[in-house]
Amino acid sequence: MAAGDAVQVRPRRGSLRPLLSGATLVAVLALLFGLPWWTLTVAARWPTPVQAAGTTLFVVALVAFPVLMYLGHGRRRLDAAARAGDTLLGLVWILFVWALIGNVARLPLAAMGVADPARSRFVAAGAAVVAVVLAVWGYVEAMRVPRVRRVEVTIDRLGAGLDGVRVVLLTDTHYGPIDRARWSARTIEVVNGLAPDIVCHTGDIADGTVDQRRAQAAPLGTVQARLARVYVTGNHEYYGQAQGWVEHMRALGWEPLHNRHLVVERDDARLVVAGVDDLTAASSGVAGHRADHAAALAGTDPRLPVLLLAHQPKQIGDAVAAGVDLQLSGHTHGGQMWPFHYLVRLDQPVVQGLSRHGRTQLYTSRGTGFWGPPFRIFAPSEITLLTLRAG
Repeated sequence: MAAGDAVQVRPRRGSLRPLLSGATLVAVLALLFGLPWWTLTVAARWPTPVQAAGTTLFVVALVAFPVLMYLGHGRRRLDAAARAGDTLLGLVWILFVWALIGNVARLPLAAMGVADPARSRFVAAGAAVVAVVLAVWGYVEAMRVPRVRRVEVTIDRLGAGLDGVRVVLLTDTHYGPIDRARWSARTIEVVNGLAPDIVCHTGDIADGTVDQRRAQAAPLGTVQARLARVYVTGNHEYYGQAQGWVEHMRALGWEPLHNRHLVVERDDARLVVAGVDDLTAASSGVAGHRADHAAALAGTDPRLPVLLLAHQPKQIGDAVAAGVDLQLSGHTHGGQMWPFHYLVRLDQPVVQGLSRHGRTQLYTSRGTGFWGPPFRIFAPSEITLLTLRAG
């Protein structure tokens, strides 16, 4: 009897999981769409026709959003649906943030003696205007060719012959539903204009397969570097075709550092350039893929400095244990859309910039492209030029 009870309990627990996930999703969507709807339409006490029109708009958006995301990012992967769904996600996030800030602003307005409905209408209008301005500006920032961010990094073990070596970091290009082939070509023109010695791509090349994004990725084959062009996988490769991207980057003339290294040399000074798979590789089901620092550094001279490519900043713990001098990462996008960086910080030790972790330094790029919503708000994209200096 007890055994029979146990058999009955397990299915009930399993059946609750999709219900809980569904309930959580519904709650998040209700909050994400509901707060802007209430702030911009109901609380402001606009005339009935205005409230009706606003309510209809939000209801249509709420119903369309999960459908667009399913069609765009599910099995069918329809780019048009993905573009619409991603854009809607970005717009509603901006509205949600500024509706929240606007409601907080009610308190000082009330203290100043501003009464309803004037107070609520001021909040609604202010939130709407700021959201529109930020959406336009954020779109322009996302679609522009990234600015060059120049950083000097001193590495104590670096030999004098490699002092001043120029390392360009690309990451999170996220070639996707929006065709950015021209953007890609212009970005690579900037990279080549920097006359780099080493060019690195730390993953998340694209959202989709090689066949889907071949034209957008093609300019990567024209990258020029004196010493090396190296690449490691990001987590998004494992949503699509990780091994396919590894092979395609090799075909484009890059060295995929799939838990391996190479040694570059100039004027009798040498530098180990190593790479590991993304942190999610082990659970991806792709045979032979997992982050393996020991394999990446196997056979290296322990006296040589090590430059490591690892997609996620939180891989820094293993880099420290392995005695790495400098790790290059991306993944965070610098938060991409303020104030999302606060949530990113809960998952990652660093959101952007140069940081030190014991003897190991970490540089985290804000990313070269963008993921999903075509907006960058207070988190500009970058092409990073790191000049390495001997200690």
